[in-house]
Amino acid sequence: MRLLVLYGSQTGTAQDVAEQIWRESHQLGFQGPVLPFDEYDMIKLIEERLVVFVVATTGDGVEPDNMKLAWRFLLKRSLPAQSLQGMQFACLGLGDSSYPKFNYAAKKLSKRLQNLGASSVCPVGLCDDQHDYGHLGVSLSWTRDLWTALKGISGLDESKLSNSHQTIVKWSVKELPKDSQIAPMDNLLWSQKQTAHSLKILDNQRTTAVDHFQDVRFLRLHCQTEDLGWEPGDVLDVQPQNSDEAVQTFFDLVREHSLNFDERTVVEVSSAHQDMPLPIAYSNPLSLLQAAKFVWDLSAKPRQRFLEVLAQNCGDEMEKEKLLEFSSAQGIDDLVAYVNRPRRNLLEVLEDFRHATSSLTLQQLFEMMPLIQPRSFSIASDVSALSLDLLVAVVEYKTIMHTPRLGLCSNWLKTLKSGTELRGVVKRGTMVWPKDLSIPLIMVGPGTGIAPFRSIIQNRLYAQSKGATIGPLVVFFGCRNKAADFHFGNDFSTWTDAKQVEAHTAFSRDQDQKVYVQHLIAKNAAHLARLIKDLNAYIYVAGNSNNMPKSVKEAFIEILNGDADYVELMIKQRRYQEETWA
Repeated sequence: MRLLVLYGSQTGTAQDVAEQIWRESHQLGFQGPVLPFDEYDMIKLIEERLVVFVVATTGDGVEPDNMKLAWRFLLKRSLPAQSLQGMQFACLGLGDSSYPKFNYAAKKLSKRLQNLGASSVCPVGLCDDQHDYGHLGVSLSWTRDLWTALKGISGLDESKLSNSHQTIVKWSVKELPKDSQIAPMDNLLWSQKQTAHSLKILDNQRTTAVDHFQDVRFLRLHCQTEDLGWEPGDVLDVQPQNSDEAVQTFFDLVREHSLNFDERTVVEVSSAHQDMPLPIAYSNPLSLLQAAKFVWDLSAKPRQRFLEVLAQNCGDEMEKEKLLEFSSAQGIDDLVAYVNRPRRNLLEVLEDFRHATSSLTLQQLFEMMPLIQPRSFSIASDVSALSLDLLVAVVEYKTIMHTPRLGLCSNWLKTLKSGTELRGVVKRGTMVWPKDLSIPLIMVGPGTGIAPFRSIIQNRLYAQSKGATIGPLVVFFGCRNKAADFHFGNDFSTWTDAKQVEAHTAFSRDQDQKVYVQHLIAKNAAHLARLIKDLNAYIYVAGNSNNMPKSVKEAFIEILNGDADYVELMIKQRRYQEETWA
């Protein structure tokens, strides 16, 4: 029986879960592919009888990039009401309950499929990143329940899962002569559906004080081609690379265990299944050095599949047993304690499991290694400024591990010198601005949340310089200390001196009593209420998703005399928008 697995994934987690469901389905005797939405012809959905959807929700209830076109197709009014009545489906959502629109994409999809006549074989699964076990807290039990539900439909035998010794692999890996021609990797990693632009770094400065705990970078980039445009609120996707130190550590392990491959080994990767799409990164032969530098995410936390594949050729019973336990539902507590809490990366796991590492094959490596995913940054300048600017917080923190944990992309960007070229893709942001330039904008952007608002402020002031009438621009910025982490301080001075922008700044640690942006909103209650109620102001909130968005929303409700319904109406009308990140 055919079972199709479709996924919408932004960071690779939903893809990982979808592929695990696909592997289990094949062990149970099903046939059919696992595909991202954008690799599947949605018109053919009408012919499918059984489909599993795995869908991540990004940002403020938004579907992932590779699902956007498919979702637009499903929303077409021209689709007949019962067009999917022959289809049964299951839907698993991956989300984060710290966001108000928790698992919104999966809930919307399930509802729409039922509107089109499809019937659900089990309730929507709602994985939560805030769960102690992360998405595994729901996905493992939901998948088990899925197979139970399908037992009645297809007569499948669940015992095949636990008894199966069948190894289902995605790729076939063929070693080529070491002197084989290999292409440079500069543009291989981008989806061919997107245009990657070449950008040159004009400037890369630390904007925070040297003794401040957080290194934040201000990067000014120049596009090498004339056709790069963007709107305020748009984002730049960049493809990071592993550090030379991480690559060195990997090949040190290869040499230490005398594995029969090295940096110069060249391989050709093909799909082991007719309907499994090959990643762009594997579309040409590549060397292991290229894979380790540009393709595999060596800083990633290993997922269960990594540990399962690592166990395959292990000759040491204790190590093998432990790895298989980590990759089972029963071993999840141990997995969380070993990997998730200390944020142990996959190189450290390879160092810990020495017997398993000493028997690694090329096939295993390509099967288990996660691919580097693009990272998105809000563009912090208007196109009229003639440079594309980014504000990047460098991720570095301590756990019980002896070395600090480093964010792959921000630490890579930090090292890039002026004159360096990198490739990037401009994507539409989630913020929508009023077409009427006279409508007031109220912007709340503490920390690096200020980035998209610098873009819209520059945009509006440029329009004003060309004769347009613009409404009030009110911005609330917050950080710890004026002298330590006041991003775009010079811009704020210029704007306020020229009376172009009404700026309110909260420096939380510069006085005994901590002051945050929500306190300044309350302090300006009457003025803001007039802008919102009388002049139909739009409100935008950007920054860390911890407590800030909730506190800010409560402050706006309070200044509107506790009228929570009015704020909810603003959200529906997109007059109140949030763009937050964990």
